[in-house]
Amino acid sequence: MLLDRSSLLGLLRTYLRPSVLGAAALLMVGNAAWADGARKGNEAGDDRGSRLIKVIPVPVSTDNTTAGGLYSWDIGWVDQATETYYVADRSNKSVDIVDAANPGTVTQLKASPSFAGISPGSAVTFPTGTSGPDGVVTGGHCLFVTDAPSRVVSFDTNFFPPKQISDVHTATPTANRADELAFDPKDNLLLVINNADTPPFGTFITVTPATCVLTPPTAANKITLDSAHGVDAQNGAEQPVWEPVTGKFYLSIPQIGSTASHGGVVRITPNATSVAPADVLGVDFCSPAGLTVGPRQELFIGCNLVFDTAGSVWDPNGTVTAAPKDVIIDAKTGAIVANVYGVGAGDEVWFNKGDGNYYATGSGSPFRPLPAATAKGATPLGVVDANDKTVLQQLTTYNVPALLTGPASGLHPAGTAHSVAVDAENNHVFVPLGANNAFSAFAVPGHGPVPDCETGCIAVFGHSDED
Repeated sequence: MLLDRSSLLGLLRTYLRPSVLGAAALLMVGNAAWADGARKGNEAGDDRGSRLIKVIPVPVSTDNTTAGGLYSWDIGWVDQATETYYVADRSNKSVDIVDAANPGTVTQLKASPSFAGISPGSAVTFPTGTSGPDGVVTGGHCLFVTDAPSRVVSFDTNFFPPKQISDVHTATPTANRADELAFDPKDNLLLVINNADTPPFGTFITVTPATCVLTPPTAANKITLDSAHGVDAQNGAEQPVWEPVTGKFYLSIPQIGSTASHGGVVRITPNATSVAPADVLGVDFCSPAGLTVGPRQELFIGCNLVFDTAGSVWDPNGTVTAAPKDVIIDAKTGAIVANVYGVGAGDEVWFNKGDGNYYATGSGSPFRPLPAATAKGATPLGVVDANDKTVLQQLTTYNVPALLTGPASGLHPAGTAHSVAVDAENNHVFVPLGANNAFSAFAVPGHGPVPDCETGCIAVFGHSDED
């Protein structure tokens, strides 16, 4: 007598221990994820949850400009070859470095001249458009860091701390910062975005990989992101990435044209000076910001605005329900593969080859405390299965509002959990948090009075290997 799958599983459930059953079931039904290389582990229903492992206090440097704590930072990056975590720390005018394999203390990397840091503006604000460091990325043994004004600095990571090598400016430099960037190892080329300029623009900078030397760019190395050059970027430009199969850069554009709900991702040929119409990949109701390359030439987009179910920007005091999401698109065709609801809005996103998951910040999530200008508290980091395109888990991170009144020594910008990077070897997830007295390793089960976040910290989450 032949048995169908459900009958056979019923017999196995009766006679086999659970561990044996799991193995037998896996052999019968297979695991599509193993077939396409998207993840090492099991399908979504079998994934182990991540948890807080530790917090690593960030030291307060003598250069600190934000009330003696970490409140302003930007992009985080894990160099997978060396298992080293880097994050751009504007409060302390440094790049903070952590051993991702065995996270312990923070080493602060300085530049000469000093990174710009962040300071109060004339209207008692902390403008990020003229601050730095901002973006970080590695290529081989080179570390590349952006800064203000319109500055890119390279370091050699064969030394520790890394040795500064080059200091150049982007094409047609302005007082504004060079922001996010991506590295193309095939052409030894950086694409660096000046997001705070109007219109925003990108600069291609050639790298000598053996020495980490940057070739100073000229106006000919510039791509302007306006309608005359193929994309009418009306609200800045965000994260670029390089996709190895197409050999192209991809760049998130929060708003294309006059419609606030219409943004997209543009595909850029290395050293191009314009974008072809076919390379403008539209994405609506998202305001694209973070971008990362996933399996199957898919791109995961971190949305920076929450829209509602009626297609308008969500109003916390309104009557229409929020529809927070991130988006997955096909890099080859631009087709929307999935709208992943329940995550966002945030900034940086990351694909982790170690567990086959996307990690999506939610610093602007509707689940954060409101009003955002004065409330502090938990905000979610979304974990999304790259195969199933579903949310697996929401991890607790933390937002701290700005303090813009009172004595100058106590003023600081908002510290929002908008940065994430992951070590694929051990699935350690790194999220910087602003100075607060609520988030500490007391939250780690079985631990006691261990390091806290009172001057700012890097929270480390993780999970054990899959069965």
